[in-house]
Amino acid sequence: MKKLKDKAKNLTLKTFFFNFEEILASLLFFVTLLLVVLNVTTRYIFKTGIPWSEEFAMGCFVWTAFIGSAACYKCHQHMGVDIIVKRLNPKAQNVVKLIVDILLTVLCCYMFYIGCIYILRSYRKPTAILGISSAFFSVSLPIAFFDMAAWSIAFVIRDIKALSKSSKPSNDEDQKKRKEADA
Repeated sequence: MKKLKDKAKNLTLKTFFFNFEEILASLLFFVTLLLVVLNVTTRYIFKTGIPWSEEFAMGCFVWTAFIGSAACYKCHQHMGVDIIVKRLNPKAQNVVKLIVDILLTVLCCYMFYIGCIYILRSYRKPTAILGISSAFFSVSLPIAFFDMAAWSIAFVIRDIKALSKSSKPSNDEDQKKRKEADA
């Protein structure tokens, strides 16, 4: 019980801000799961389902997929092939990381732009059962790519700092630390 109280004390606004993608995706996944289980249960017991639950669960799942993807992007959990990059020296690896992160920034910004256009073109189309704008579910696309673009910019800044550190001549203490770390 004490550990739970200590964890509750450590929940700050900063912690929430840096984990909001995971929190939001988890909550949306929970709502999706709850609605699906509830709908299956009512169909089994009462022989009738909740008509709007399937559509709403699908919308929550769409949100979960895109926001969860942004969370994975932030934590570098997407799959990648880096067998060639790992064989390069550290400075070359930093250059490759910078180039890749710049390209991903451009791609995420473009996908954000495309997502905004998609929302503008589809906001008038109502959903079949709920009758709300389909943009309510689709807006997760530009939100997720905006989030990924923001993290991409942070990664580019990090890469530039790493590249500038690796280009500076290192002193003897740095070399000793590296040798000790390798041993």
